[in-house]
Amino acid sequence: MTDIKTAFGGFSNSTIVMLASFMAIIAALQKTSFIVKFKALMYNMANKGGFKAYVLLIVIVMLGCSLFGTGSTAYYVLVIGLLSTLPYNKQLPPSKVLMPAGFAANHPLVPFNTALQYGIVIAVLGSAGVTANVNLLKFSLVNLSLSLGFLAWCVIAYKIMPDHPIAEASEEAKAQGEDAPVLTKQKETVTYISFVIAVVGMVLQSTIGDRGYAITGLAVGILLVFALMEVIEMRYGISVIFVLCSAGVIGIADALGNTGLTNLVGETVAQMLGGNVNPFVLIFVFCVLTSVLATLTGSTIGTVYVFAPMAIATCVNLGLDPTAAASAIVISGWCGHFLPIDGMPAMIMGTGNYKITEFWKFTIPQYFIRLLALTVGAVLIFPM
Repeated sequence: MTDIKTAFGGFSNSTIVMLASFMAIIAALQKTSFIVKFKALMYNMANKGGFKAYVLLIVIVMLGCSLFGTGSTAYYVLVIGLLSTLPYNKQLPPSKVLMPAGFAANHPLVPFNTALQYGIVIAVLGSAGVTANVNLLKFSLVNLSLSLGFLAWCVIAYKIMPDHPIAEASEEAKAQGEDAPVLTKQKETVTYISFVIAVVGMVLQSTIGDRGYAITGLAVGILLVFALMEVIEMRYGISVIFVLCSAGVIGIADALGNTGLTNLVGETVAQMLGGNVNPFVLIFVFCVLTSVLATLTGSTIGTVYVFAPMAIATCVNLGLDPTAAASAIVISGWCGHFLPIDGMPAMIMGTGNYKITEFWKFTIPQYFIRLLALTVGAVLIFPM
């Protein structure tokens, strides 16, 4: 049993408040001319054709993901919708680029907008009773290792991607890129400044504590003061389901921690692996478990909040610093994608008219290469 304060404590958690603020800022960014310029860049690259255009298209999508952040539904729907409208070009058939560029919408090349995952890392470490001063820039580099692993596989996979007609995306998907609302130049500048302020607040959080989260809230206030968004727009920009699930799961994680379950699992796993277990193997195994179950259950946040505390407890029992494990496992929650059973993979497979064998030929190697790169990055950047 747990008390009311613990059960509902997640709703006053500073990390959850910060994540909601970031969602509002991302909603404002979608009103800028970035969308129009992004679409023009994609079409120009596709018309050129060839291997260089293929790589540049993927890089452009990854750069766009840097702005929207990992896991942005609006962004991957936008990207896949635009890719589905590319004219057929023998030099670069849409079916050849749609799958890698579609998945690129989940891999930021310059991961400065990692507030969502960073906030969860801080939350799970705190729930496990671990005091860790996680540097946002270092965490972003761990994210970058995953993206570089993905990009490397895309380059290798160029020759195995199929050449066949694709299905057109739904009108709703295409509409994501049509007639994008554009702010005035002055309002766009203010929007970008607000975004930068929010990111700076996150960077400073490891130094100034909760005041860093307050800076993010200030950035949202700027949007309201300059009438860049109405309150109702902001409300729709914040995913209520995500906030409720995240806040609720924090209470569950705290309750599980109080029962001693995570410590029990940690001790059991530590005994099974032995005292000389390689930290790389430990993190990789937990990343596989987290990503697979997140894919099968459709609950990324819930799965992360179950496995991250267990991995942290295992590290503590082995006398290892759990920061690398927490960082990699949280990021791995968004790394399934080898089964077409949720939003992005299902949309890519359907829009691209891919056979399951064509889909797996790309996604299964992608899955393992990304997790290996992620684990290497985590262990190198946060020594255990």
